[in-house]
Amino acid sequence: MSKVRKAIIPAAGLGTRFLPATKTVPKEMLTIVDAPIILYVVEEAIKAGIEDIVLIAGRGKHAIEDFFDMSYELEDKLEREGKSQLLARVTKARDAANIISIRQKHALGLGHAVHCGLPIVGKEPFAVLLGDEITMEANGEANVTSQLVKSFEETGTSTISIMKVAEKDVSKYGIAEVEEKSSGFFKVTSLVEKPKPTETTSRWALPGRYVFDNAIMDLLTNAKPSLNGEIQLTDSMKVLCQQKGLNAMTFSADRYDAGDKLGYLQANIELALKNPELSVELKNYILDLAKSLK
Repeated sequence: MSKVRKAIIPAAGLGTRFLPATKTVPKEMLTIVDAPIILYVVEEAIKAGIEDIVLIAGRGKHAIEDFFDMSYELEDKLEREGKSQLLARVTKARDAANIISIRQKHALGLGHAVHCGLPIVGKEPFAVLLGDEITMEANGEANVTSQLVKSFEETGTSTISIMKVAEKDVSKYGIAEVEEKSSGFFKVTSLVEKPKPTETTSRWALPGRYVFDNAIMDLLTNAKPSLNGEIQLTDSMKVLCQQKGLNAMTFSADRYDAGDKLGYLQANIELALKNPELSVELKNYILDLAKSLK
């Protein structure tokens, strides 16, 4: 069975929910504690065994490319001062995978963004990790992308992650209609992009982690615009599940929607509480603040 060695990270969005901060700073470069959102996503891909990571960027996103490039003056200075550990995290990620950037010239939807990665993906299977979604492994389990890669390499069938959402949140996500095959493992029967709660009985949402057979690229090549005049990834996924099959898995990882203001703040707080340099003082601050708000 083909190994999954490539991943696409769509990162071309305008980040309008974070204006004015994102007028000149890409949303994916906003920091969670001490690292940009995009680094957490790249690190997840690397831990899953990905070797080639394709960043789908838009205009004004050169800061992402610069972040993963060498900064000779800074790195040399830190090395001479014995402070090379300050950049160790980003240099480790840079050296562990090939970071490739492709420009999405027109904002035509997630499906179009994924299809922009075709020149690098070629005929191979690949993972897709949304650039503003962070998932952190929990309970000693492998990260979400690793689990999807393992499922694909064992079954040969495209596999996506799903999570249960409240009825009020259904319209925020792509929704998968599924049949449970075993605990936490499902067959996808259909998908719908951001439906009204009355338009589907399913509450299984797509949180932005996928592993696809390359057949999805053929479908995206011929895909037509639909919702909002964009090429929706879910439209081609719907055809894929009918033609070749599509599996879905739940996960126990901690997940943060860092493209949402509240999710971004939650990610900062929860990951800071796990940071040994910050956890005690931050916890005490939060407890004191909570008392003062009563």
